[in-house]
Amino acid sequence: QVQLVESGGGLVQPGGSLRLSCAVSGTSFRVRSMAWYRQAPGKQRERVAFVTTGGSTSHADSVKGRFTISRDNAKDTVYLQMNSLKPEDTAVYYCNGLQTFASWGQGTQVTVSS
Repeated sequence: QVQLVESGGGLVQPGGSLRLSCAVSGTSFRVRSMAWYRQAPGKQRERVAFVTTGGSTSHADSVKGRFTISRDNAKDTVYLQMNSLKPEDTAVYYCNGLQTFASWGQGTQVTVSS
């Protein structure tokens, strides 16, 4: 069974930075395209960015130029570097496959507030 463990969230002021990590187990990580998603209170979960098995990336327009997704196949880990954070980035962040697995991790809370 796939296990996804997100970490790195926290409270940060507008303009600050955070780096999220997601450790993946129970699947062949290197053959999976991976993604970060987020869900703000009262809103649907949305995809923020994805990285393919070959390392190509795509980011949502709302985060383009501020967030960067990456992966380390040696560590079965996917990262999300978040810079220039805005209050509207406040959400619970999750990682999952680009084609999502049935199970989700617990997510990591990111709160951007002064």
